[in-house]
Amino acid sequence: MPGDEWQKFANVRTLYAYMWTHPGARLLFMGNEFGQTTEWNYKSELEWNLLHFEPHKKLQECVKDLNHLLKSEPALYENQFNIYGFEWIDLNHHEECVLVYRRRGKEEQDDLLIILNVAPVPRWDWEIEVTGHEYKKEIFNSDLEKYWGSGNVTNPDIRMQEVNMENENEANKEKKFKLIINLPPLAAVVLK
Repeated sequence: MPGDEWQKFANVRTLYAYMWTHPGARLLFMGNEFGQTTEWNYKSELEWNLLHFEPHKKLQECVKDLNHLLKSEPALYENQFNIYGFEWIDLNHHEECVLVYRRRGKEEQDDLLIILNVAPVPRWDWEIEVTGHEYKKEIFNSDLEKYWGSGNVTNPDIRMQEVNMENENEANKEKKFKLIINLPPLAAVVLK
């Protein structure tokens, strides 16, 4: 993986967040949960000594929290194999390396919005249009200090503004909101 040690671990955390929040099976090879630096070898044990180093220990904490998120958020498993369970929200910012998608549960209040910034630069006051309901809380941020991230870019308060849709057909009208959020570099953010 390119970059310095911080960037490598940030990329891995973002990849794991993508894997845990996207539909499909999660697959980690032994040792990946703490960032083993060599290929797994059946003739020897895992490099458990790496857990003495902060980046590896905190990556393990990130995987643990992603597992908890997967178990506690119905949107990540209820419609796992149903087309209704996943929706691309924004794919128009490929030049900025930002992807946005929604995972849907059986109940609308269980929906999650996942935002991936896979560029090594923060995005301040990033605007995303979403339909349906408001997202009020950041429930996961892969750039937190507890995961060996910078911890500098979080969203304690989610800002949303209702978008005026005067030209829309009344029958097809669904509330639209403009979400304004700060995106950490090389990170995933999950909103509820």
